[in-house]
Amino acid sequence: MDPVERFLNYLTVEKGLSANTIEAYRRDIQKFLKFLPETAKDIGSLKRADILSFINFLRDSGNQATTVARNLATLRGLCKFMLMEGTLKEDPIENLLTPKGWKRIPRVIGTDEVSSLLNKPEGHNLSLRDKAILEIMYSSGLRASEVISLKTGDINFEAGFLTITGKGSKQRVVPVNEQALSTIRKYMEESRPAFLKKRVSSFLFIARGGKPMTRQRLWQLLKKYSSALSINISPHTLRHCFASHLLDGGADLRALQKMLGHTDISTTQIYTKVTPERLRKIHKKHHPRS
Repeated sequence: MDPVERFLNYLTVEKGLSANTIEAYRRDIQKFLKFLPETAKDIGSLKRADILSFINFLRDSGNQATTVARNLATLRGLCKFMLMEGTLKEDPIENLLTPKGWKRIPRVIGTDEVSSLLNKPEGHNLSLRDKAILEIMYSSGLRASEVISLKTGDINFEAGFLTITGKGSKQRVVPVNEQALSTIRKYMEESRPAFLKKRVSSFLFIARGGKPMTRQRLWQLLKKYSSALSINISPHTLRHCFASHLLDGGADLRALQKMLGHTDISTTQIYTKVTPERLRKIHKKHHPRS
């Protein structure tokens, strides 16, 4: 097994990263290997000049700073792994600064548009399953992968919370509102048995044939139901709405960090790049002439 495959296997087994994350690492490394000239294809003899040339190539190709930073982070992890196992003798990325760029403010829709989406999207009738999916995503700020992997046993109806297994197989407890719980309960009683057709599954959201829902299908649903909204939304848009609307309502940033499952508070702080609505509320509350 070559060093790259050993590294990816390490991320899977030791770090518990998801299949989607592993695939992203693989794509970044393959892009780098494809860039290297034939004389430098030996991954065990990487030089700092190889890394710098690749970074300049990415920049010259018009990639954003975030893309360059992600590729560099992938290579940094690979080099650390090869140092750890002795494949590399020196770290070619040591003290190499990560490219900085403006963090983009996540695009969100207003509470009125969210209500339109959750109740009856223009031109569409929501099935119980799809309504339950939209309700739980907005209620609890789940990632797409967390929605499709949710099990029936992860819901505590009495206490009103979900046990979520997020990135790196880390678990967290997230509140879920009564409206979402009511819709989920109704879906489980009335619609889910029809999807299963006497089959047995521990997954909450079931597709035709009794199989768990896929990420692709989840994206398709959001695209279908949001066609009449002001922006095209994805599963992550509802997560952004969950975070931004909670902060607009005065939620504590640390509490939001725990609910979103962010390891670093700086990731959560992007939502404090104040929305116009929050600016208006702050101005009205604190300005002496408001």
